Amino acid sequence: MRTDTSKHPCFNRESSGSCGRVHLPVAPRCNIQCGYCNRKYDCVNETRPGVTSAVLAPAAAAAYMDKVLEAEPRITVAGIAGPGDPMANPEETMGTLRMLKEKHPQLLFCLSSNGLALPQHVDELADLGVTHVTVTVNAVDPEIGARIYTWARDGKVIHRGRGAAELLIARQLESIRRLKEKGILVKVNTIVIPGVNDGHVEEVARTVAGLGADLHNLIPLHPTADTALAEVPEPSKQLINSLRAACEKILPQMTHCRRCRADAVGLLHQDRSAEFAPCLRALERNPFSAGADRPYIAVGTMEGMLVNLHLGEAARFQIWGQKDGTFAKMEERFAPEPGSPDRWDKLAELLGDCRAVLVSAAGETPRKALAAKGITVHQVGGFIPTALEAAYGKGDLSALAVRRKGAVCCGGAGGGEGCGG
Repeated sequence: MRTDTSKHPCFNRESSGSCGRVHLPVAPRCNIQCGYCNRKYDCVNETRPGVTSAVLAPAAAAAYMDKVLEAEPRITVAGIAGPGDPMANPEETMGTLRMLKEKHPQLLFCLSSNGLALPQHVDELADLGVTHVTVTVNAVDPEIGARIYTWARDGKVIHRGRGAAELLIARQLESIRRLKEKGILVKVNTIVIPGVNDGHVEEVARTVAGLGADLHNLIPLHPTADTALAEVPEPSKQLINSLRAACEKILPQMTHCRRCRADAVGLLHQDRSAEFAPCLRALERNPFSAGADRPYIAVGTMEGMLVNLHLGEAARFQIWGQKDGTFAKMEERFAPEPGSPDRWDKLAELLGDCRAVLVSAAGETPRKALAAKGITVHQVGGFIPTALEAAYGKGDLSALAVRRKGAVCCGGAGGGEGCGG
């Protein structure tokens, strides 16, 4: 595990003028509602967590990374910070990290999370080479936390009020402990909210320092319209400076934070997210346009007209591509036999030249296995040409999403609000 901070501009102020970062916006869903958070897409004039010009599929994010590195070779860090929470989107997050590890192992990998779903993924994050993680901890007292968080969703159960704060705080502290056991560097972000937690910040610092946190970042509240804390004034510079001075005695302080967007790119003081926004939007509209090595899309169909087969029920897949400006069926491929222990790995190998699979439904295990190989599973319905048109960027793929009871739609954005940082 590399724990070098010399090339991470957020963890090392001295490198912020020579080393850049890129935030890959692949995580739209969030599992908590913060009283200060209101995500807005395509708002290039705002610089704050939760804001992005687009949301990318993992394969598109990997292609975007290629374009960013070509234009800005000073990038040393690839991070995932939303616009929701990376661990509320584990398939997209892990799939992106796997592809980056394969294509760009020289980069440092990091992510920013609220911590609610983080503990169960720490081992996998370490295996993927994540070396830096930020956990946002705004309170360690549930009474104070209940004034900040509206709800927290753990699986299918939604907790509210003090119960939500108790659960979230417990998971956040567990996350820090487990991350440090894996040798991962941990930065703790704390949003300073006047009249709510400003008198509690030192206690947060003492608690996370006791768990081994490496760095503390006090971020002034950014009053945002249509949020529960919209009327709370932004803390003064004098208050922030006094709190940093007090907390510095407990834990090293980050004092050069730029309150980055979920699609931030470039040096901290020379952010180029507005410049790269058109590229992001193009890849969002056509996530399968990146990379000539995977020109095809696999389709699960019973009769060859509709996308209407469950991934696990498909005995064969039609392989489609683009030829002379139209869609063309290239061939059919037989799926691996059901019951074999490595069935999904074999399927990923079989579809290695496909960027996506269009099926009516799919289980979590095969989705993860295919995502690990850079193949996105989309649960959609309707006529094959219509689905292909959307898949190749000429329509809205999410409009064709199939939603079933007990199943999660890969194309849906889910509920909740982001709190990256």
